[in-house]
Amino acid sequence: MPARSARRISAAPRPAGLRTEKPRVVGGTVFITRQVHFNSAHRLHNPAKSQRWNDEKYGLCTNPHWHGHNYVLEVTVRGTPDSETGYVFDLGELKQILHAAVVDRCDHRNLNTDVDFLRGIIPTTENLVIAFWNEIEPRLPAGRLHCVRLYETPRNFADYFGPGGRSEAP
Repeated sequence: MPARSARRISAAPRPAGLRTEKPRVVGGTVFITRQVHFNSAHRLHNPAKSQRWNDEKYGLCTNPHWHGHNYVLEVTVRGTPDSETGYVFDLGELKQILHAAVVDRCDHRNLNTDVDFLRGIIPTTENLVIAFWNEIEPRLPAGRLHCVRLYETPRNFADYFGPGGRSEAP
């Protein structure tokens, strides 16, 4: 079998008229969202109240043997596209942040007992989105986090827009 010769790869000639100037920046605020998934168990239970009160408020969700959900977490970041990359924020980096802040700490865990930043919190979807915001927000550039949305089921979810809230409806 004949030996193959090494091929030299050279840069393709630049088509006539192609400019090497910086790309044009398009102004405007853009909202980008990354979705991640995790599975966790929890129990809705207020220890300051009676079992009867907990049964009336939470029904089957206060089962002392826990129950679980396949959670879907959506995190939206706002900004203007960067002049060099065109990105508002690198979605691969956002995925890493979400895994470090929430997914790796909550996936296949009991939210009542196994997750340090949730200890002492009744793990309703409403409380979880606030707690998740508090874990994610310091890991992002200031002012970038727009919304944390958590689906507990395909029909039940909560949105949190940060301590300042949001005046208009989504």
